Amino acid sequence: MKKLFLTLAAVCLLASAAFAEKKEVHILSANDMHAKIENFPQLAAIADSLRGLYPSLLIISAGDNRTGEPLNDLYEIPAYPMVVLMNMVGFDATTMGNHEFDSGAKGLGELMRMSTFSYICCNLMPAPEVGVMPRPTQIFDVDGVRVGFVGAVQINERHTPDTHPDNVVGLSFTPVLETVEKYRSIREECDAVVLLSHIGYEDDVKISAELPWVDLIIGGHSHTQLAGGEMHNGILITQNTNRLERVTHITLTVEDGRVVDKKAENIEVATYPKKNKVVEEVVRYFSDNPEFQRVLATLTAPMTSYEQLGCMMTDAWRVETGSDVAITNTGGVRYDYLPAGPFTVSDVLRLDPFGNDTVQLELTGQELKDMIIATTYNDTYGFPKVSGIICNVVFDKKHPEKIKELKITNPDGSKFDLKKTYKVVTNSYTASIADSPRKDQGRALNRTTASIIQEYLEHQGTIDYTGVQRTFQSVSKK
Repeated sequence: MKKLFLTLAAVCLLASAAFAEKKEVHILSANDMHAKIENFPQLAAIADSLRGLYPSLLIISAGDNRTGEPLNDLYEIPAYPMVVLMNMVGFDATTMGNHEFDSGAKGLGELMRMSTFSYICCNLMPAPEVGVMPRPTQIFDVDGVRVGFVGAVQINERHTPDTHPDNVVGLSFTPVLETVEKYRSIREECDAVVLLSHIGYEDDVKISAELPWVDLIIGGHSHTQLAGGEMHNGILITQNTNRLERVTHITLTVEDGRVVDKKAENIEVATYPKKNKVVEEVVRYFSDNPEFQRVLATLTAPMTSYEQLGCMMTDAWRVETGSDVAITNTGGVRYDYLPAGPFTVSDVLRLDPFGNDTVQLELTGQELKDMIIATTYNDTYGFPKVSGIICNVVFDKKHPEKIKELKITNPDGSKFDLKKTYKVVTNSYTASIADSPRKDQGRALNRTTASIIQEYLEHQGTIDYTGVQRTFQSVSKK
């Protein structure tokens, strides 16, 4: 009897040990890839290598998979190359980024139908009539470990993601935190819970204090480069800069139904020593368009800031349309460095990839000033870039996001007339988000802003924006 009791006890101990066995969940995460298809052969090789070690690897994106690379954006079906390549790499899921909507609701629905991976976003309401049917959550079984994902996309003060308002007609969105909280019960079903977030690093940190039931936040939108990951309120937060420079390998250790350890490490993509040859051939196929490499002008010195590139963009719009002033939201300037040498069609389309129309308005100086302030408040990237004027802006010390004073002068330093009427040119996105009062809402010129930049560069031949600056920012002393 005693031997039987000891045998049963040993069996129970072994069963208990088996139940408490530690298991690892491995995730390869990307964010804000912005159609950097040139790096997909390396990304595929990284995925292949990790799958060799961890066959149940999950590959996840935190959104903004598209927009930023003309080879992808100007394809017959915009963003089709990215969907094909993500399918080939074996992505399991993505959340919505604000740029997922850049082809409108119908275009997004078409891409979703072509995708072999899931779209997880709880605060985008389904629109079955156009094929936009995201999952609010999804649970993956990873070797017996249940990993739950909740997805969310940022929304701005207009209650939409940061894309042209026309792109989200027919779609509706709900606030991030209160919507994510509705899916708290996923914690009861899962051993690990991940928030797949496209709301930006600072908001990820803030929201982490309200989500004790989440283990991991895979973030995007702000292009914040983290060293692996950061712990905030007991939650591991990860994010990388944009255009697929790096991805993150995340390891969650699970024991007895809960996460007991979390770690994350960055992997360099562009310099990864191996490439997947099949994916490389597909990228070569999509890249076979010599028109994109046509040289428009020559840069005699590198352009080294958003300010310089924004000044060039607005100069192009102002000069080519015969306007007095040009402005653009800073978020419309998509990179901050271009080396000296040829300025190609591809460079222009990467700089201004949204297909915005050119809009011209007749505004008084005061209406222009109000429009600039409204653009600052409604574009999360900050104060606009300008041509034809100089702006000195003072932000409030106690409320750094608020403008305390804005002084506008003419380029020669003379007084800017607030009562005079000016011919102003901008892009259709800026015109739509600048909700300041004005009599003239603008007229579309039926020419994309990118095409006007191309014309300007061809007319210039050579350009040099060394030291060019037209916006000067400071903070009030009180």
